[in-house]
Formats: sequence, C-alpha cells, structure tokens
Amino acid sequence: MMSHPIDLEFLKELSKAAGKGIMDIYTTDFSVDIKSDDSPLTKADTCSHEIISAGLKKEYPAIPILSEEGKTISFEERKQWQRFWLVDPLDGTKEFIKKNDEFTVNIALIENHIPVAGAIYAPALDLMYLADVETGCWEITREKQLKLEIVPPIDGDVVRVVQSRSHPSKELTKCLNALPPHEAVSRGSSLKFCLVAAGKADLYPRLGPTWEWDTGAGQAVVTAAGGIVTDTKGVSFKYNKANLLNGPFFVGSNLNFMENLSLF
Repeated sequence: MMSHPIDLEFLKELSKAAGKGIMDIYTTDFSVDIKSDDSPLTKADTCSHEIISAGLKKEYPAIPILSEEGKTISFEERKQWQRFWLVDPLDGTKEFIKKNDEFTVNIALIENHIPVAGAIYAPALDLMYLADVETGCWEITREKQLKLEIVPPIDGDVVRVVQSRSHPSKELTKCLNALPPHEAVSRGSSLKFCLVAAGKADLYPRLGPTWEWDTGAGQAVVTAAGGIVTDTKGVSFKYNKANLLNGPFFVGSNLNFMENLSLF
C-alpha cells in the first residue's frame, strides 16, 4: 500500500506541461550537447526537468526527487529514502534529435524500492499512460480513456516482441534467435513498456544497459496493467540501488509466459 494517495490527475497535467515545454523546442533548430556518459542532451531535457521538479516540489514538498538531469545525489543520502520521485524528463532524446515522435516524459513514484505510480507522456503523439498499482493503468488519447489489463498470449499465438529503435545489441539478437516464431515491433523510448501494457506486444527484452530513470515509470505502467518486469533470473526489478545502472531485463505478462519461452 502507498503511504499516501498520489493524485494521478496532477501527474497527468504536470506531464503535459513538461511535454508542452519540450514541443516548444522540438519545432526549433535546437543544439545538441554530449554529457560525460556520451549521451545527448538538449535544451528540451533541461526545460522538462525544471518544469517537473518545480511542480513536484510544490505539490509534494516532502518527497525527494531523483532526476536524470538533476544534481548528483550520493547513495549515502539516497539510501535513507523510503519514497521518492524518479524522473526522466525526456526519455528517447535520440528519437527527439532524429525528429522521430516516439519520445516521452517519465515520472515514477518509488516506494520501498518498487514503482507504485507513474506517468508516461508522449507529447508529439498526445498519448498518455497513467498508472497506480493499487487502482490500475489507463491509456489516454484525445478520443478516449481506456483501462488496460494485460492478457497473456495463449498457446499457438505468435509472440509479438517489441524492440528498441536506437539500441540494438548482439545479446538481443541472440535472445531473439532462441525464441519461437515471433513478430518484431519497433518503438522508441519507454513506449516499449506501454506496448506491453496495452496488449500490443507480448514481450520486451532489454539486454543492454539502462538507468533506473529509464525504467521506473515503465515498470509502474506494466505492473499496474497486470504484467511484470524482471531480471534475467525472473526476479522483480528493485530501485534506489547504490549503482543506478540496470542490468538486463524482460517485460511481459507473467512468469509462466516467460518461463515457457525459456527466458530463465
């Protein structure tokens, strides 16, 4: 149970405000910098970070924030946190730079090392996913709001596997080659998690490195829709580690489905 209810409508509006800031820059001739880890950084990343941080601090001043574009916070300080916001202000910066609309705003609430609520918003698509593991997950478009519930594929179904547009790897190729006949679906950013939550893909294997802010909101969305995010041994992902770098993981409907694919 969450210590206090989180206002999903607030998360929705805050994500949209950050998305508007991003889109104001998306249509301009923006510059690209390179961070110390060789990942790209644009004005849109920092603009979104500032909007989200200001909003969270105003609405939930007692909950600390860990953001990809925020200041570095030592594990000595973080390890005391039982509850915190985990933010990726612009997930899919490479897609943003390429003018591919599949980039997102990611906000997750982590409690006792587990994502319990979150929002993923794709501003160029005006597509929103809101999640609370106690009450459910919703896909929100201009036309409708749909509550999501993952249904595992049945025997004989062709497994739909979602893959990254920007992060291919030899390990992923090896994994895909070991699967039974399957269909490949490509998406950028955290929308890969959302495809599984929405029942438009069955499996998302990620065998390359990611950071906790890359996966927190996606895990909240998948979990709230009834699915799971695990490491390669079938153990549920935990957050606020000493090292914020994630290992390989799988996203799917349940352990039985993944075991049947011989993933573990």
